[in-house]
Amino acid sequence: MSVYTQLTDDQFAAFCQRFGVSFARAIPITQGIKNSNWFIQTTDDVDGAHSYVFTLFEERPPEDIEKMAIILNQLDGKLPVAAPLALLDLGADSAEKCYVIRYDNKAITLVPCLAGSHPQQTTQAMCHEIGAALAMLHETLQALQPAEEYGVPLYPWSEVRDRERQFMPADEAKLMSDIWQSYTDLPLATLPKGLCHLDMFADNTLWDLSLNNSQKGEERLTGLLDFTEVSVEHYVMDIAITINDFCTTWGMAEQGESVNFDRSKMAAFLQGYESKRTLNNDEKRALPVMLAKAAVIFWLLRLNVIHYNRTEGRTGDNIMVKNPDLMKRLAAYHWAHVEKAQSTVFVLLDNELSSLKDTQIVGVFSNITQAEQARDKLSDSSHFAIKEYTLDQ
Repeated sequence: MSVYTQLTDDQFAAFCQRFGVSFARAIPITQGIKNSNWFIQTTDDVDGAHSYVFTLFEERPPEDIEKMAIILNQLDGKLPVAAPLALLDLGADSAEKCYVIRYDNKAITLVPCLAGSHPQQTTQAMCHEIGAALAMLHETLQALQPAEEYGVPLYPWSEVRDRERQFMPADEAKLMSDIWQSYTDLPLATLPKGLCHLDMFADNTLWDLSLNNSQKGEERLTGLLDFTEVSVEHYVMDIAITINDFCTTWGMAEQGESVNFDRSKMAAFLQGYESKRTLNNDEKRALPVMLAKAAVIFWLLRLNVIHYNRTEGRTGDNIMVKNPDLMKRLAAYHWAHVEKAQSTVFVLLDNELSSLKDTQIVGVFSNITQAEQARDKLSDSSHFAIKEYTLDQ
């Protein structure tokens, strides 16, 4: 992740000593957009190796990072996470462990490196596995109650929306407003909530991508990273955020930065998720809109980073900014599917009655899932069919 705050080797050595780690070298990590991160090579590491990740959190207050440490300890042993090291210099009288150094009103943590590498592309098998992992995360963190005491407050994205919308072309502003309104119209009160990761992109995961595993389609999840955004949110929003990245192929700049969403990967993800936690009907109906809203949030996030870097005067090769236009295009793709669904009905027909030239309409439904569920409840569903019709045609 980008390096914003510069530290000297003497500072690194002093900080690492408080965690019981002998410092040799700090190596900047330049991917990412929010915090300053380095790999830490210890005096016990061979040349080129590193054992820990040192993070200086640029925005989140130390209290939030302490909560994150508790969350990671809750997940440790059930999912591949790196729990922060505890400080060793608190004294014998300290009843509780502390995982955070406070420096210049910012938090510092040191965590062990996890094996594996970031995937350059995903497979259906990987989407299935990350779906199961996300469901396990949702289920495991239900033990931390009340959840609001552990999650950080959700970012006020509506304020960013109102600021950025002033500078957008009319069609982009309308797209954002339409998606936001459709989200607001959802039955949000019926959607289960709990502690969510909210940033489970492929570059926040690690995998065993050895040639042997890749050839067999058996890539193995070895690490889940970046728990700084854990908040109380609808589970289906966390699902949508993860699907948007894992099921999208992002073209490189020389390829025109194309955005290609793979619905077969989404199906694999949902199968994996539901192997651990079943989605209710309201969650399934809300997912298409949530996919669009999740893309809007990350569209705004990237615009906000550009705004923040500009106002703070941040420049240089260590500052990486992701293209907000990619998320805008993904939002437009999902919204087109939502609009199509809003103008489509699914009619359940009785083919047996049709042969008798009698009425054949059994029911009319707003989505295919409801039509299938109604058909499956019938005593003999074999002679019932579902047909799709466009309204007003």
